[in-house]
Amino acid sequence: MALTAKNKFTFLGVLVAALVIGLVAWSYHKKSSNTELVIGISPPFANPLKVAVEEAKQQGINVKLVEFSDWNTPNITLNHGDIDANYFQHQPFLDNAIKETQFKLKALDKGVTTHVGLYSKKYHSLDELPDQARVVIPNDPVNQGRALLLLQQAKLITLKNPENHLSNLQDIAANPKKLQFIEVEGPQTPRAVDDADLVFSYPHYLRLAKTIDPNDALILDDNTNTRYSILFVVRDDYQQQHPEKAAQLEKFIKIYQTSAKVKQTLNDEIGSKLWFPGWK
Repeated sequence: MALTAKNKFTFLGVLVAALVIGLVAWSYHKKSSNTELVIGISPPFANPLKVAVEEAKQQGINVKLVEFSDWNTPNITLNHGDIDANYFQHQPFLDNAIKETQFKLKALDKGVTTHVGLYSKKYHSLDELPDQARVVIPNDPVNQGRALLLLQQAKLITLKNPENHLSNLQDIAANPKKLQFIEVEGPQTPRAVDDADLVFSYPHYLRLAKTIDPNDALILDDNTNTRYSILFVVRDDYQQQHPEKAAQLEKFIKIYQTSAKVKQTLNDEIGSKLWFPGWK
């Protein structure tokens, strides 16, 4: 049946109105999705951040957490601009990553600082450790340096430069027990506790792996500075390219740093004596 002139105008009006409503809805959806903050994280940091995410939502800040199982992909993804920030690394690790990759990244703010320790299921003290014991340490240059500093603190080795936090196995000047070093990926160190004689590891990763109580370290590092604070990292140009989202991210970080619920979750997840705030 042919449309009359009046019906044609009515039909066109309805069509235009539908198109306008559709465009407005699409524009709103695009704007809404673009305001969501996406942060790449390592699994051990997830639960305290989830608490901050819920508190941020009450203030109109939408945050999505994306977990990565390794320590390389979060920086690659961030450098490509696929996420807004990441939270898994400390400053020495970031410095080394930038040196090796030329990524355009920077620290926006600090999170928690965790102690590290030497752990064993076979021995109850460092004095019991036998000659040629198998010792697991991280294979990346930065965390290996941190492990060697702790082994030196434990008087198990001596480094050529006792203050160098980037020492590697070639920088060991004395190894009286002839310790045998096994290098593994940092996140895998908790899994080695069942087999090795001594393992360098991180309380939050041990808590996640449930291989040994993080409080049962034979020795903890005596670090009290914030060199190893976990950082909220962004692209160099993030604040210039995305000023509104950067402002939202800074508000989210402040929630993470000041929330009593986040602090309690950090105590539960890491241990109240095994972390301290890096932002103070």
